[in-house]
Amino acid sequence: MIQEKALVWFRRDLRDHDHAALAAALSSGLPVHCVFVFDTDILDALPSRTDRRVEFILDSLRQLDSALRARGGGLIVRHGRAVEEVPRLAREIGARAVFVNRDYEPAAKHRDAEVGRLLGEQGIALHEFKDQAIFERDELLTGAGRPYTVFTPYKNAWLKRLSSADHAPCHGNGQFAPAPAEALPTLDDLGFHPGNLGELGIEPGMAGARKLWDEFRTGRIQRYGALRDFPAIKGVSYLSVHLRFGTLSIRELVSAALAEQAETWLNELIWRDFYFMILDRFPHAAERAFKPEYDAIRWDEWPAGLAAWQQGRTGYPLVDAAMRQLNHSGWMHNRLRMVVASFLCKDLGIDWRLGERYFAEQLNDFDLSANNGGWQWAASSGCDAQPYFRIFNPITQSEKFDPEGKFIRRYLPELAKVPNKYIHAPWTIGRLAQEALGVVIGRDYPGPIVDHATAREKTLARYAVVKKA
Repeated sequence: MIQEKALVWFRRDLRDHDHAALAAALSSGLPVHCVFVFDTDILDALPSRTDRRVEFILDSLRQLDSALRARGGGLIVRHGRAVEEVPRLAREIGARAVFVNRDYEPAAKHRDAEVGRLLGEQGIALHEFKDQAIFERDELLTGAGRPYTVFTPYKNAWLKRLSSADHAPCHGNGQFAPAPAEALPTLDDLGFHPGNLGELGIEPGMAGARKLWDEFRTGRIQRYGALRDFPAIKGVSYLSVHLRFGTLSIRELVSAALAEQAETWLNELIWRDFYFMILDRFPHAAERAFKPEYDAIRWDEWPAGLAAWQQGRTGYPLVDAAMRQLNHSGWMHNRLRMVVASFLCKDLGIDWRLGERYFAEQLNDFDLSANNGGWQWAASSGCDAQPYFRIFNPITQSEKFDPEGKFIRRYLPELAKVPNKYIHAPWTIGRLAQEALGVVIGRDYPGPIVDHATAREKTLARYAVVKKA
């Protein structure tokens, strides 16, 4: 008779410590197998066969497998549809139960419900746990018993309810089942090609997460509030891709933020919980405006404008430098994410969903809840978004947050010789001076694709349908 087992299904939680589902499985008394599935339902939808995220996951899995083998276990890796592979593997190993950490995206919830149904038909239980959030689902509700839709009251309720138990690490004592001695797949096996992850110096896995976290906590966490808005300065944590794939624990980060009294950084972690909750409770936001009246807005069909924005060729240096940073590295500074999103929607008049989709394709740290929340914030259609009449001026944002043009010059080398006085609006340089600098607007760098003042008036008129509603 086959001894019953437990199966832990890793997804966006690629670590072997402080892991809710793994801790519960180890505490079950059953020998524990571990699996990760390269889900073709996800991979086949990617627009390119060169994707840094697949590379990041694979390198992180190598570390996870090594850590599990050091504890007597190991990682089973499958390549196929998760809804088929997980029930099949559970049946093959004689699993009594499958343990997973909950996901809040609509497609993931649908997938997990289907896996749970198929497992149930085999008499196998699916146990789900909270791991990537501190509070989830309906754990925080308004006095009227409804989900919060404004951040500040949510944050206050979050802080009021928080206890040490909510961010205590998850540990479990138990026995791993030895994993088969199978080699992990290569990128080529998965049908993908290597990108520039190594060239960028991005170190995946638990080791990469620990290195960045130690550097941020010991050197910058106390100054985060003062430095976070300046893209030329090393002021943020750079942990977003590690949070996205769970190579470190949110509970550890919250514990440290509280211990360091790093209120501004803690707020960012609370925003993350907030957006998880919004997507979970209001799944329509994944496709449509959170505020339905904003679906009445008529956006411009402007493929050339969208392409100029994507390529960093709008003529507005801060916008273009930010987009070129994204295209080169798969990452963008958070202040700049707001600036370029506002520019697409409110200067170019292009549907926020097209920008959201481009970010989803490019960002290493792409997370549907945060990406959607950020774009709807910029478009004013989301919960607790900036008012529609508040429109970022790309020139004044540039002057305020990159005053010496250091960030701009890093990604727009064609503007290297432009003096600080003109770096934010180089088209204001006289023609003779342009020739002397070797930067002729329209030849070496594009002129502004729109006039901001004119675009602002068009945006206010565009959003009038919301005001009427």
